[in-house]
Amino acid sequence: MQNEYWDKARGELFRVLGTNNFSCWIEPLALTELRDGAAIIETPTRFMRDWVSRNYADQILRELNSAGAGVTRIDLRVAESRPVAPAVAASEARPRRAARNGENGELLGAPLDARFTFDSFVVGKPNELAHAAARRVAEGGPATFNPLFLYGGVGLGKTHLMHAIAHELSTRQPDLRVLYLSAEQFMYRFVLALRERQIMDFKELFRSVDVLMVDDVQFIAGKDSTQEEFFHTFNALVDQNKQIVISADRAPGEIKDLEDRIKSRLQCGLVVDLHPTDYELRLGVLQSKVEAFRGQYAGLTLAHGVLEFLAHRITTNVRVLEGALTRLFAFASLVGREITLDLAQECLADILRASDRKVSIEEIQRKVAEHYNVRLSDLVGPKRMRTIARPRQIAMYLAKQMTTRSLPEIGRRFGGRDHTTIMHGIRKVEELKGGDHQMAEDIDLLRRLLEA
Repeated sequence: MQNEYWDKARGELFRVLGTNNFSCWIEPLALTELRDGAAIIETPTRFMRDWVSRNYADQILRELNSAGAGVTRIDLRVAESRPVAPAVAASEARPRRAARNGENGELLGAPLDARFTFDSFVVGKPNELAHAAARRVAEGGPATFNPLFLYGGVGLGKTHLMHAIAHELSTRQPDLRVLYLSAEQFMYRFVLALRERQIMDFKELFRSVDVLMVDDVQFIAGKDSTQEEFFHTFNALVDQNKQIVISADRAPGEIKDLEDRIKSRLQCGLVVDLHPTDYELRLGVLQSKVEAFRGQYAGLTLAHGVLEFLAHRITTNVRVLEGALTRLFAFASLVGREITLDLAQECLADILRASDRKVSIEEIQRKVAEHYNVRLSDLVGPKRMRTIARPRQIAMYLAKQMTTRSLPEIGRRFGGRDHTTIMHGIRKVEELKGGDHQMAEDIDLLRRLLEA
């Protein structure tokens, strides 16, 4: 009977998790016993036990009970001598998933999210270069940019693009060994290999992949031994002309406590910034999400202007934006109401309050000074050379555009200047930016950075 429960649960988990996640994390498991309200499940390795416990135990418990097992908890144990299933052997099954067959034959990579494909990635001006570069890498062939380094804030699409690259490569070249994992996982595997005296197996695995993809590389900063091994792995793969894709929350040169030689290596490929989203991109994301909801919420009516309102008000990042729309649709479905502006304001009051970020004049001054590489004291001081005066006028312009401060108040924050001086600076910027493409771009970038 327990096999029947397990087969039903596995079938549902396959449907819910998709091929990649199921093959990586569920297929190697074995239900060995139902006892005292517990489902005892064996895993090939401790790493898999820990990962499944953190990420899939609740789902497994739910599906077992839906199948009629009547258990209250999952007891995951490492099998002492159970052989790895044939599907795990690297010689027989190379990805549509993370690379396989590491120490003791276990799966090393993180699972890929089936939703994160190029088709579901909304392209706009802030991310078009990153998208194009990711597409080029996903075409396979000789390494064009090595490494491709994607960086940007939370929720801007770095992980989505990395998953999309892995999906596309696996579709185009099923025999390609693609290993995607987080920097934290890389460090964990390295430490475990040291402890269990399997460092040569570790080295062999990571140097045998065709494509190495490491997410959130900033997490290895300050970890000397891990950085050492990462550096040698990086060099070995580059020497073999194997593709490397890296992501982080900031540019290589800005990652504190990352060794200079690693920074230098990371900067030798293509470094691409995913900028904060603009209004058009946010609106595109929302429209794409609504299309995906049509089947699930077929009876709901969406009033005109709601998406535009959300795209204008929620500027934090795409995750917050998508989460807000998901909540709004679920709420409207539960209460049986049309999705209107009033409903959106009622349902999303906390998110909208958090998104109403107040930009200060001091913050504008700091950001402008950093952008133009001038001292903050010079920006607000009396110096009149053009290299300082023009950034000062741009800061005045942004202060007027992005705050509710009066001209006299802005003048006081700029070294006690008269309001007519502030007005002159604002008018000068308005006149110049129409014909000065670089200035217009600078202002647009500064505005997006301040709104992020």
